[in-house]
Amino acid sequence: MTIALHYWPTPNGWKISIALEEMGLPYDVHFVNIGAGDQFKPDFLKIAPNNRMPAIVDPDGPDGTPISVFESGAILQYLARKTGQFYGETERDRVAVDQWLMWQMGGVGPMAGQAHHFLKYAPSLEPAQDLPYAKDRYRNEVTRLYGVLDRQLAENDYVAGSFYSIADMAIWPWATLWEGQEQDLSDKPHLARWLDVVGQRAAVQKGRSLGEEHRANLQKDRDAQKILFGKRD
Repeated sequence: MTIALHYWPTPNGWKISIALEEMGLPYDVHFVNIGAGDQFKPDFLKIAPNNRMPAIVDPDGPDGTPISVFESGAILQYLARKTGQFYGETERDRVAVDQWLMWQMGGVGPMAGQAHHFLKYAPSLEPAQDLPYAKDRYRNEVTRLYGVLDRQLAENDYVAGSFYSIADMAIWPWATLWEGQEQDLSDKPHLARWLDVVGQRAAVQKGRSLGEEHRANLQKDRDAQKILFGKRD
């Protein structure tokens, strides 16, 4: 059966498009234009109550009944359990994968996202919000996190060990945008090596390119800025 992927081409969306490609699962794409406010539509909120994509609907869920899943980390874990792929072979493997997946969800994703916001988008708002403290705060925290990752990759081929996993799929989309986060990889050769190795995978390339034509320049799109960065209850 075909999984419905509710998606927009952002790092969090790429996690799931990459995973679906890697796992060989059939899927249909339902684009959720976050710059137009699609994430607030009632039908989408039924499957993603936090008004964030990605989300999936699997018609062949547990016990053969449909299930919807939101939050990218939960989706990755669900798909890995469903297929028995990219989660290691032992409980120790799964613990290693889970801890690095949670590291991404609680660290790299939020911190890199804030770095992008304050370095790229906030200064382009009207009125401009060029905040040196915020820019330094999040730039420096991303630097620290990438240092942690580089040290992990100095001793391991992939993030969770010797095997490629959903943890790599979660971290790679964010780390590949290191330039926009104003990072320097010249002192992080193991991270640079890993970015290249993962980026050469055919499924990663296909998942990363899904809907690329829809990506917009948020530094110039005032309407999208109001929807994405405006105040909501």
